[in-house]
Amino acid sequence: MHLSTKILVGLVLGVIAGLIAGPDNVGFIKMWIAPIGTLFINLIKMIIVPLVFASLVVGAASLGDVKKLGRIGGKTMAFYLITTGFAVAIGIAMSLILNPGLGLSLPADVVYKGKEAPSIMSVLVNIVPTNPIQAMGSGDMLQIITFALFVGVGITMVGDRAKPVNDFFDGLAEVTYKIVNAIMLVAPYGVFALILPVVAENGPKVLIPLAKVIGAVYIGCLVHMALTYSGIVSVLGRMSPVKFFKGIAPAQLIAFSTCSSAATLPVTMKNTQENLGVSKEVSSFVLPLGATINMDGTAIYQGVCALFVAQVYGIDLSLGQMAILVLTGTLASIGTAGVPGAGLIMLTLALQSVNLPIEGIALIAGVDRVLDMARTTVNITGDAVATVFIQRSEDMAANKDLSA
Repeated sequence: MHLSTKILVGLVLGVIAGLIAGPDNVGFIKMWIAPIGTLFINLIKMIIVPLVFASLVVGAASLGDVKKLGRIGGKTMAFYLITTGFAVAIGIAMSLILNPGLGLSLPADVVYKGKEAPSIMSVLVNIVPTNPIQAMGSGDMLQIITFALFVGVGITMVGDRAKPVNDFFDGLAEVTYKIVNAIMLVAPYGVFALILPVVAENGPKVLIPLAKVIGAVYIGCLVHMALTYSGIVSVLGRMSPVKFFKGIAPAQLIAFSTCSSAATLPVTMKNTQENLGVSKEVSSFVLPLGATINMDGTAIYQGVCALFVAQVYGIDLSLGQMAILVLTGTLASIGTAGVPGAGLIMLTLALQSVNLPIEGIALIAGVDRVLDMARTTVNITGDAVATVFIQRSEDMAANKDLSA
């Protein structure tokens, strides 16, 4: 069987086993089965920092000049911001159509204590690491990306004398790719062990009261992939959407079960290069950046949940407030980059921007893990779409230069 088929089988078996086991067996599952999933996640986390750092250094250095790096970086950032804006709008539309908050009320004894969201200025200041080694040790992806880009640009500026440094990082990147291939052999078992305790603990009884909001988020994610992503891939990327989604399927399944864009990054890089024909220089630059700041799935979740909270409290939002939600959701995708629990923090920012009660997050927090599965899948799919688009635009630019 193909890897994506094996992972899908593991996912389906995990869901079935979780429904059969139920909440009565959660203790046994968490003690003996869940650790296998944790081990799988740890294996992926083990390789993330060296893979991101080495591949970004090589990617930045292989672009050849600083102007090209700036051009690709500008297109990547513009792409991420525009698609995130579309995603928030789709989320709001889903809530307006399905009205998930009507008929629900917030339990009086439920309180959500969220983490304080960082300010935009503090995020900008903290992008540059004072100690790159410490940044790697703590896994601060924005700081790692910044330092890697500086090293890659430095190699480009030095030229031939820096070739041994470039060769080292190129070799290190190849080693990390091989390690990823080895880790993926145990992916079906890891996915099974990750999904089983989630389904067993939550079960259908817990999810039924919030089925509408879950449905709105999942439908919004499917609509965004079917319309926005398929359109971009076919029109701008000149690729069949069927080929694209088939090629990225293994990464989507890993994202769905792990709920982590960073943990899925090695698989996303492997799929875009091997299945979608994206060059290493493009994927090595675009994907690590996207895993950190591109959150289309989380933006859809924001749009749905913000209106859900408004409906629960009986508050009508004006068109102006909805426009503010779109803008806040787009900018917050960068402002909360690299922060644990970024989804709920971004939702806090969205609610604050239109003066909605933050206590409403308490309802969402109960099913956040289920929502996270869908939004992470969309997040990594958006990253892959960006690589296809950037690759196509760079190929067209190269052809124009040759014809000129």
